[in-house]
Amino acid sequence: MPELPEVEVARQGIAPHVEGRKIAGAAVRDGRLRQPVNPDFSRRIEGQKLQVLWRRGKYLVGDLEQGQLLIHLGMSGHLRILSSQTPPAAHDHVDIHFAGEICLRFHDPRRFGLILWGEDFRTHPLLRNLGPEPLGPDFSGSHLFRRSRGRTQAVKAFLMDAQTVVGVGNIYANESLFLAGLDPRRPAGGLGLTQCRRLAASVREVLSEAIAQGGTTLRDFARPDGRNGYFRLSLRVYGKEGEPCPRCARPLAGLRIGGRASVFCTHCQR
Repeated sequence: MPELPEVEVARQGIAPHVEGRKIAGAAVRDGRLRQPVNPDFSRRIEGQKLQVLWRRGKYLVGDLEQGQLLIHLGMSGHLRILSSQTPPAAHDHVDIHFAGEICLRFHDPRRFGLILWGEDFRTHPLLRNLGPEPLGPDFSGSHLFRRSRGRTQAVKAFLMDAQTVVGVGNIYANESLFLAGLDPRRPAGGLGLTQCRRLAASVREVLSEAIAQGGTTLRDFARPDGRNGYFRLSLRVYGKEGEPCPRCARPLAGLRIGGRASVFCTHCQR
């Protein structure tokens, strides 16, 4: 599933082509996504200018002159900037056409993604309870410390909770906890302020590095230009159970926490 870095890479690649442009129309070939595409989607957006494209967690939001677009890539979705004359392929479910023969194409084989029009998604149930942005000013070690008090759940599950902080998916939780030297099984409420500050700094470092390298391509994710993201080449522990720890060379351990694969070093992470 595309996580925050992949969605941010998509936003950065798409925004220069669509911001400030007028929408010429839309083609909805199959609106049966996680939530059905609005029946009047094309009519709602046609003739409007897309003013700015921004990200909230794993969601992209496009501010129009009237209303907003909400896009979520689901498990296998991606967006491409193409010529409006490019013929659609299988699973190319929605096109948004812009002035200048520019097409924003939404492709989603598993149809778990979303593309919706609404008046204001800031208060929508999908967005209103999300935690702070990990790269924004509201995310800090103090925030993690306050929120973790009394919590007995494993720190990895705590970190992946979108009400704690948005966008720290499984790959990036594994990597952040390794960088911070924290055992993913450790109860979140047992972390001290210094450890929370170290963890917050590690989350920022890992996500920033992933964005700079174009995201992590494992199976489905590709950048808007069709190229792969290369952060997978920099992964320290994720997917490397049994391989030598990059710090101490002992074999990395693996188990499941909250149903998700977790890889860590029992020596370096305490």
